[in-house]
Formats: sequence, structure tokens, C-alpha cells
Amino acid sequence: MSEAMSEHRTFHMIEAVAGRLEGAPREVRRWSDEFKAQAVTESMEPGASVSAVARRIGIDPSQLFTWRRNARLKAEAVVDTARGETSTADIMIGDAVIRVNVGLDEPHLVRLIRAVRSA
Repeated sequence: MSEAMSEHRTFHMIEAVAGRLEGAPREVRRWSDEFKAQAVTESMEPGASVSAVARRIGIDPSQLFTWRRNARLKAEAVVDTARGETSTADIMIGDAVIRVNVGLDEPHLVRLIRAVRSA
């Protein structure tokens, strides 16, 4: 390096602060159970496109797919309980069947389902 360059070196500190991405929602939206049920029902109609239904009602398709999956899991648990197994419920995830006590609290159930899905 030449001596002229080494004499005039300066450093600038740049600070980057993460902010809201442009176009991101400004607040967390909460949908009523009735709204979710109506969207799921509509998306299950013969010939219905989940993505088209989601776009029309203003949500991301992945959100509607999640609601559908949750509704299916809930329905499966209700069906298994209605078969006379009042103390346990079977939850089917792919080829796996989880048999749980009906009174199992939600945080434990969520951890159990995540463990099965990641296996």
C-alpha cells in the first residue's frame, strides 16, 4: 500500500435495525371459529380449490391448509371418542396412530404430535 492511502483510512460504523417488511400485516389477525369452519367447509366442496378459496377470503393458502388439517384431526379424535372409548382418543397422523387420554392437556398433546411428525 502506498503511504498516502494508509494515512487517510477511516472507518464508519453502520447499524442495521430489523423492521417490519413492507407489505407485512401491521397487526396479528385473529379469526373466529365460525369463520374458520366456514372457510374449511367451502374448501372441502367438490371441485373447490383451496388456494382459490384462500385468495378470495384474503388469507394465505397455507393458513387454510392448516385449518383443514386441524379440523380433520379434531374430527378424527371426536369419532374415536364417540365409538365408546370415553377415556382415550386415537389421533391419526399419516401411518401413525397416537392413543391419548381424553383429558390430556393441550401443551402435552402438541409436543406429542410434533414428536411424531418429526420422527
